[in-house]
Formats: sequence, C-alpha cells, structure tokens
Amino acid sequence: MAIDFITMLPTSGDRANIGKVVSDPTRIDPWRNSSDREPSLANLIEIVQAAERGGFDATLLPTGNVCLDSLVTASALISHTEKIKFLFAARPGFTAPATFARQIGTLDYLSGGRALINVVTGKSAEELAADGDFVPHDRRYDRTAEFIHVLKRLFTEDHFHHEGDFYKLHNASLFYKSVQKPRPLIYFGGASEAGKRAAIREADVYMLWAESLDLTRERIEEVKSLAAEHNRVLDYSISFQVILGDTEEQAWQRAREIVRHVDQAAVARKEVAVTTKDESEGDRRLQKLMNDSRTNDFRIGRHVWAGLTQVLGGNSIALVGTPDQVADTILEYGDLGFKKVLLRGLPFLETITAIGRDVIPRVREKEQARLRLADSQSA
Repeated sequence: MAIDFITMLPTSGDRANIGKVVSDPTRIDPWRNSSDREPSLANLIEIVQAAERGGFDATLLPTGNVCLDSLVTASALISHTEKIKFLFAARPGFTAPATFARQIGTLDYLSGGRALINVVTGKSAEELAADGDFVPHDRRYDRTAEFIHVLKRLFTEDHFHHEGDFYKLHNASLFYKSVQKPRPLIYFGGASEAGKRAAIREADVYMLWAESLDLTRERIEEVKSLAAEHNRVLDYSISFQVILGDTEEQAWQRAREIVRHVDQAAVARKEVAVTTKDESEGDRRLQKLMNDSRTNDFRIGRHVWAGLTQVLGGNSIALVGTPDQVADTILEYGDLGFKKVLLRGLPFLETITAIGRDVIPRVREKEQARLRLADSQSA
C-alpha cells in the first residue's frame, strides 16, 4: 500500500536556523522570540497550498499554549484548499468530547470530508498546569482513552448514555456526524506504558517520533504485539525532519549550518527540562539517543541525524541526504509497517516545496517499481 504523506503547519512561526530560543509569552508577538517568519494567515495559506500541490495527503495543526489554535486555523484554511486533509490536534483536558465532536463534524462537513483527529494527552505538567489541567500523568492517558471512546460513539451512535471516570453523557447524539464513514480516523501517540495502553484500546493510528531504524523496529513490533493480544490492528505513522542537498555532502553541510548558532545555554536548559520537568517518555528516549550519538556527530543511521534534538523536542530526528537517499530511507522505515509518514523541515515553505517536488515523486516511483517487480516474480 502506498505511503500517505503528512506535514505540519508552523503555527508558532517559522525559521531557517536554530539559535537561542527565549520564550516570553507576555509579548504580543511572541513568535519573534524564536522565529523569522510570522505565522500569519497569508504565510500559512502559502505553506498549505504548497503542501497540497506537492502531493501531501494531510497537514497536522498542532495544539498547545505556544501556537495558534488548531480549530480556528483549520477553519481559516479550508476554503483555500481543495484536497488536503487537516489533522486537527486537541487535548482532552480542555474540550468536552461532545463539543470537540461537534467541531470536528462541522469541519468535516464544511471541508467535504477532510477532517482527521489527533488527540494529544500533553507531555509537560508545567505547560498543562498553566492552562488549568492538573491531572497526573497516567490518569491523563486514562482520560484520553475514555475521550476517544466517547468520540467514536458520538460519530457512530445516536441517543446513547455514557458514564465513566471522566465523562458523563445522557442521551447523547451528534447532529452532523461526519462526511467520512464511519468516522474520521483518530491519531494518537504516547511512548509510555500508559500511552501504549491507551493507543491499543482506542486509537486508529499510533504515532511515533522517529528514532534509529533498529530502535524504531523494536517499538513498532512491541505495539503490534500488544495490539494483537487485544485483537486490534492499528495503522502507524512516523515523523521526521528533512534536510536535503543536491549532493550528500551539501545536505550534511546544511544540517551543520542549521545548528551552527545554537546557544549551549539553550542546550543545557533543554536537557534540564527533559530530565526534570518533561513527563514525556518519548522526549527522554530522544534525548538519550542524541547524547549517545554525540561522538558520532549525532548520526544514528547513514542518513538519519539526531543533531536537531540538541534544542528541539518531539519530532526532531532528521533525514539528511539527496532526494533519492531520503526517499530510500523513507521506504526503509515504511517497510517496518508505517503507512503514514510526517515530514517537515526548516524553513517550512522551502522544505515542503522541495519534498513535494523532489522526494514524494521519487517515493511513488520506487513504490511502483517494487509493485512491478513483485508482479513479475509472481507471474
């Protein structure tokens, strides 16, 4: 099956290189603290249209208190696009499932069936507390699982009752369920044991941040096995940054240039944040992977690099190389069982344009070549 390509909109602002990042939420224009480009409507329209032209199937709109609201942003963009789907992120702690289902159902209806759901539990207790959510880590994942369960019922049932640990609904129904049948796909990620339990119980697509090929194989095989024990089959997505060059040497030169101005004080602050404040098991895994690869220039594969993880959290592992090399590496990871691949890079517009022009067509060509070879061998 062909890989679905997803990207992500830079709703916190965009930049070409990583420098000293100092966040000041009291500023009216806080994007200027870490970005060169404003996350204006005009810029976001240009990026999402470039992604659509380039063959991306969907774009993720992130959630959090350091980016624009995902629902409002998606609502502003749907009329400027025709085919691309919107993977709409939301946190269960701040939106009731019936309200969120209504929002998604409306977005799906108005866009002609282009809404997808990304339920985000939240990784930082400090950030969540700033928004008024004080539920402990493992209980947050229990709440997420119940949230997804109720969402699925809202999209597929009429006049039902639900009484759980976190939500209680009486005679619940959704007016506009969704254009997509039976309902929009629900994406979810969580590397902790509690996160994996929630995914196995309720998610359609389990999202992973890329690691080395071997570590990624171990993770997906573990989740596949756990899902099988519960008679469930999930789809899987994996996320990368992308750094391209006309030659391999140019690509690595560009990678080094991106982090050339990194402030070591920012690196130290990020290390402290991940080890003492961040409750994300995924972030801790990436931090260890980055530290373990430091003596090898952060290379964790021939074309896989952890250098961005010095400052960036989350999706920070990069594919580095020529378009052919990046396409081949995507297929290597795809062979592990990933049907969906999220690609982004710095700066967003130029990287998304290059991926659509130079990488996605090569992946499609290589997929077709594999099919022709399989057909000839079975003939």
